[in-house]
Amino acid sequence: MSAVAPESHKREPHQGVAPQSAKAGFPRRLRLLRHADFDRVYELGRRHFSASLTVFYWARPEADSAAKKSVGSSGLRIGFTVGRALGGAVQRNRMKRRLREAVRLSPPPAGPKVDVVINPKKSLLSADFAAVLNEVRRAFVVIEQKLAGNAEGKSTSGAKKSPGPVS
Repeated sequence: MSAVAPESHKREPHQGVAPQSAKAGFPRRLRLLRHADFDRVYELGRRHFSASLTVFYWARPEADSAAKKSVGSSGLRIGFTVGRALGGAVQRNRMKRRLREAVRLSPPPAGPKVDVVINPKKSLLSADFAAVLNEVRRAFVVIEQKLAGNAEGKSTSGAKKSPGPVS
């Protein structure tokens, strides 16, 4: 009897998956890291809803980002929140991994200085990854359009309206 397994039973680990370095995935400069940043996005920002996630976003003022060059030097910063109500630690970590990969594969718009917080729904676990990727891309497009619309509105309405007669 031989102790060597036949060639037909040998498997190569991670077939079809390219190894990725830990630093190449999601650098710190692109992430929301402080609790205060998350709170600011929730309190001052807007929301975009989709089937398996809710996206909160807030455009950072130019003066704020110029004062904190080390913190907010890049245009878009992203954070993820997955509450305990969505499942155990294994499920929550799987949701975060899927979201990080979807964000990594869908390049966010480089122009606007915006903070984004993505909250998944329970349906994210059973959703096809292509659908999750599509939702993240769509969310970035919507954010870019809304912020571009706000910028246009501010530039065209530069003159202040005078208050009407006080009655």
